[in-house]
Amino acid sequence: MLKNIAIYGAGGFGRETACLLHEINEASPTWNFVGFFDDNTTTAATTNPCCGGSCDKILGGIDALNACAEPLSVVFSIGAPRVVKSIVAKISNPRISFPNIISPACRLMCPESIKMGRGNLLNWGCVISCGVEIGDFNLLNFNVAIGHDSRLGNFNMLMTGACVSGNVVMGDENLIGVNSSIYQGISVGNGATLGGNSFLIRPAETGATYVGIPATKLHFLPKK
Repeated sequence: MLKNIAIYGAGGFGRETACLLHEINEASPTWNFVGFFDDNTTTAATTNPCCGGSCDKILGGIDALNACAEPLSVVFSIGAPRVVKSIVAKISNPRISFPNIISPACRLMCPESIKMGRGNLLNWGCVISCGVEIGDFNLLNFNVAIGHDSRLGNFNMLMTGACVSGNVVMGDENLIGVNSSIYQGISVGNGATLGGNSFLIRPAETGATYVGIPATKLHFLPKK
């Protein structure tokens, strides 16, 4: 029996995730996609034929989700770690569950050695090496690579092509930009940002922003 699932976030990332659910069902029928939740009432998802016509169905926002009377799985497709965290904190409905959504095109090199929490999304082409630990609500976009024995906390967003080398320890709510890389053994705090096409070779401080090759910390002028 297919399980009902909805996507939180009705933008382009949400439509991609609807296609991912369709891809999963082609490999092994699992999900009945019922539509989107989104707190922005002006959001209008564009119909996508691969989604069975559900890509234009907005079910409501957080209040509607908390009012659901039947069991429902939810996957987040919002590219902002702090926003996802704030929404999760508002969900009080015990009928809501958060499965890990993993593309059939991902490669888990040693599944029995990988630990993963809940609510994670691993998109097409991700490669996860051995001994990796991934917490909750991490979003890995296309072609992300995680090296051996690395540890990711919660609510991290790794954009397309990001590469995390072996033995990296990452905290929570970090944004890792497109095609950026983190050198082996580096630690990343909480709420840090690594700009696209950057290469981090030194530990990243909590709340800091790094760009370039090698990545250097940006110092912002105080607001007047």
